[in-house]
Amino acid sequence: MELSDLLWLLLGGLTAGVVNAMAGGGSLLTVPLLVMLGLPGMLANGTNRVGVLVSSLASAWQFRAEGVAGFKDALPVVAPLVLGSLCGAYGIAQLTDESFERVFGVVMILVLVATFRKPASPAGSTVGESTRRWSLPVRITVFFAIGLYGGAIQAGVGIILVLALTHAGYDLVRANSIKVILIAALTFIAVPVFAAQQQIDWAFAAALAVGFAMGGALGARLAVAGGERLIRPVLVAAVVALAARMLALY
Repeated sequence: MELSDLLWLLLGGLTAGVVNAMAGGGSLLTVPLLVMLGLPGMLANGTNRVGVLVSSLASAWQFRAEGVAGFKDALPVVAPLVLGSLCGAYGIAQLTDESFERVFGVVMILVLVATFRKPASPAGSTVGESTRRWSLPVRITVFFAIGLYGGAIQAGVGIILVLALTHAGYDLVRANSIKVILIAALTFIAVPVFAAQQQIDWAFAAALAVGFAMGGALGARLAVAGGERLIRPVLVAAVVALAARMLALY
């Protein structure tokens, strides 16, 4: 690994960590970055998971330090999410590099649409309040499907989780604190699958994880302070550019 690669990985991980903690979609930046630095698509996908795991743990720790712990609210949906993640990670590991990069490019465009719709907090809700509850079958189905997607693609799963959690009644700050714990859980399950398939470059993963950890902690602080509005325009612009690149539109 050259010094320039290391600097790109640190900067990319830092930026993605902030974005992941505040809204989601950081992997839309780091997976294409890994590809541009020379990793095949599937190896980039697996390598990125190590950084995502570290970032999620750092964010969860910082949210708790800021007084917004989401562990209790995350527990009821961990099981279906983890099961979906395991199935998704195993399924995506069977794709070729070319097929994965095409799928990833399409997914980035779909996730971009979701970023234009800013989730609104339920009227009158405060941090820690959930004004609506899904039935058990709906909850299991929704979070299994999210886990399936997260285990397979990862990129943008944070945005999907935020949308699901706000729809269930959580305000944005609480939704983000729950989201990072759920992402840590589904990624913890997915990483061994990619490792077993030899789809992790551990040198790149370690460098990326350092940046991710710093960004995850910083992003959690900004999220509690209401900083999501500052990240959204940058995220939308990055997703447009990277989707075009992965789909070989320029």
